[in-house]
Amino acid sequence: MTRKVLIVDDELNIVTALEFLLQKSGYEVMAAPNGEEALKQVESFAPDLVLLDVMMPRISGYEVCRRMRERPDWKHNKIVMLSAKGREAEVSKGVSLGADLYVTKPFSNNELVGKIGELLAGA
Repeated sequence: MTRKVLIVDDELNIVTALEFLLQKSGYEVMAAPNGEEALKQVESFAPDLVLLDVMMPRISGYEVCRRMRERPDWKHNKIVMLSAKGREAEVSKGVSLGADLYVTKPFSNNELVGKIGELLAGA
Protein backbone atom coordinates (compact mmCIF):
# COMPACT_ATOMS: atom_id res chain seq x y z
CA MET A 1 0.00 0.00 0.00
CA THR A 2 1.41 3.37 -1.03
CA ARG A 3 1.56 5.86 1.82
CA LYS A 4 0.12 9.33 1.22
CA VAL A 5 1.76 12.59 2.29
CA LEU A 6 0.16 16.04 2.20
CA ILE A 7 2.59 18.97 2.05
CA VAL A 8 1.07 22.18 3.42
CA ASP A 9 3.32 25.17 2.81
CA ASP A 10 3.02 28.51 1.02
CA GLU A 11 6.69 28.46 -0.06
CA LEU A 12 6.66 26.89 -3.52
CA ASN A 13 10.38 26.02 -3.49
CA ILE A 14 9.94 23.92 -0.35
CA VAL A 15 6.85 22.20 -1.75
CA THR A 16 8.56 21.43 -5.07
CA ALA A 17 11.70 19.96 -3.47
CA LEU A 18 9.81 17.86 -0.93
CA GLU A 19 7.27 16.68 -3.49
CA PHE A 20 10.08 15.45 -5.75
CA LEU A 21 11.95 13.65 -2.96
CA LEU A 22 8.83 12.06 -1.48
CA GLN A 23 7.60 10.82 -4.86
CA LYS A 24 11.08 9.45 -5.56
CA SER A 25 10.83 7.61 -2.22
CA GLY A 26 7.55 5.99 -3.30
CA TYR A 27 4.97 8.20 -1.58
CA GLU A 28 1.80 9.53 -3.17
CA VAL A 29 1.99 13.30 -2.64
CA MET A 30 -0.46 16.20 -2.70
CA ALA A 31 0.14 19.83 -1.76
CA ALA A 32 -1.92 22.64 -0.27
CA PRO A 33 -0.84 26.31 -0.19
CA ASN A 34 -2.71 27.31 2.98
CA GLY A 35 -4.45 25.94 6.05
CA GLU A 36 -7.95 26.22 4.63
CA GLU A 37 -7.02 24.10 1.60
CA ALA A 38 -5.13 21.70 3.88
CA LEU A 39 -8.28 20.78 5.79
CA LYS A 40 -10.13 20.13 2.51
CA GLN A 41 -7.25 17.93 1.31
CA VAL A 42 -7.15 15.95 4.56
CA GLU A 43 -10.84 15.22 4.01
CA SER A 44 -10.56 14.21 0.34
CA PHE A 45 -6.99 12.86 -0.02
CA ALA A 46 -6.86 11.09 3.38
CA PRO A 47 -3.10 11.38 3.88
CA ASP A 48 -1.18 9.15 6.27
CA LEU A 49 1.07 12.08 7.17
CA VAL A 50 0.76 15.86 6.92
CA LEU A 51 3.80 18.12 6.62
CA LEU A 52 2.39 21.31 8.07
CA ASP A 53 4.00 24.76 7.93
CA VAL A 54 3.16 26.85 10.98
CA MET A 55 2.94 30.31 9.40
CA MET A 56 0.47 30.26 6.52
CA PRO A 57 -2.28 32.44 5.09
CA ARG A 58 -5.91 32.02 6.14
CA ILE A 59 -5.50 29.34 8.83
CA SER A 60 -2.23 28.77 10.70
CA GLY A 61 -0.57 25.38 10.97
CA TYR A 62 -1.27 25.40 14.70
CA GLU A 63 -5.00 25.79 14.02
CA VAL A 64 -4.98 23.07 11.35
CA CYS A 65 -3.22 20.73 13.81
CA ARG A 66 -5.75 21.53 16.55
CA ARG A 67 -8.71 20.91 14.23
CA MET A 68 -7.23 17.65 12.97
CA ARG A 69 -6.74 16.34 16.50
CA GLU A 70 -10.33 17.23 17.42
CA ARG A 71 -11.68 14.87 14.75
CA PRO A 72 -11.70 11.21 15.82
CA ASP A 73 -11.39 10.05 12.20
CA TRP A 74 -8.17 12.10 11.78
CA LYS A 75 -6.43 11.16 15.03
CA HIS A 76 -4.42 8.45 13.28
CA ASN A 77 -2.85 10.96 10.83
CA LYS A 78 0.77 11.76 11.60
CA ILE A 79 1.56 15.49 11.73
CA VAL A 80 5.01 16.98 11.22
CA MET A 81 5.09 20.72 11.83
CA LEU A 82 7.61 22.81 9.89
CA SER A 83 8.59 26.27 11.07
CA ALA A 84 11.24 28.95 10.99
CA LYS A 85 10.25 29.55 14.62
CA GLY A 86 12.39 27.22 16.67
CA ARG A 87 12.06 28.69 20.13
CA GLU A 88 11.07 26.28 22.86
CA ALA A 89 7.65 27.95 23.27
CA GLU A 90 6.72 27.34 19.62
CA VAL A 91 7.95 23.75 19.68
CA SER A 92 6.02 23.09 22.90
CA LYS A 93 2.88 24.62 21.42
CA GLY A 94 3.08 22.41 18.33
CA VAL A 95 3.65 19.25 20.33
CA SER A 96 0.94 20.11 22.86
CA LEU A 97 -1.55 20.58 20.00
CA GLY A 98 -0.79 17.07 18.82
CA ALA A 99 2.11 17.26 16.35
CA ASP A 100 4.13 14.05 16.19
CA LEU A 101 7.28 15.95 15.27
CA TYR A 102 8.35 19.61 15.06
CA VAL A 103 11.11 20.46 12.57
CA THR A 104 12.71 23.89 12.32
CA LYS A 105 13.67 25.53 9.04
CA PRO A 106 16.09 25.36 7.42
CA PHE A 107 16.18 21.56 7.45
CA SER A 108 17.80 18.82 5.43
CA ASN A 109 15.25 17.49 2.94
CA ASN A 110 16.84 14.04 3.00
CA GLU A 111 16.78 13.90 6.82
CA LEU A 112 13.14 14.97 6.80
CA VAL A 113 12.22 12.23 4.32
CA GLY A 114 14.02 9.76 6.61
CA LYS A 115 12.04 10.96 9.64
CA ILE A 116 8.81 10.64 7.65
CA GLY A 117 9.72 7.04 6.87
CA GLU A 118 10.37 6.34 10.55
CA LEU A 119 7.05 7.87 11.62
CA LEU A 120 5.08 5.94 9.04
CA ALA A 121 6.90 2.68 9.79
CA GLY A 122 5.68 2.95 13.39
CA ALA A 123 2.11 3.74 12.34
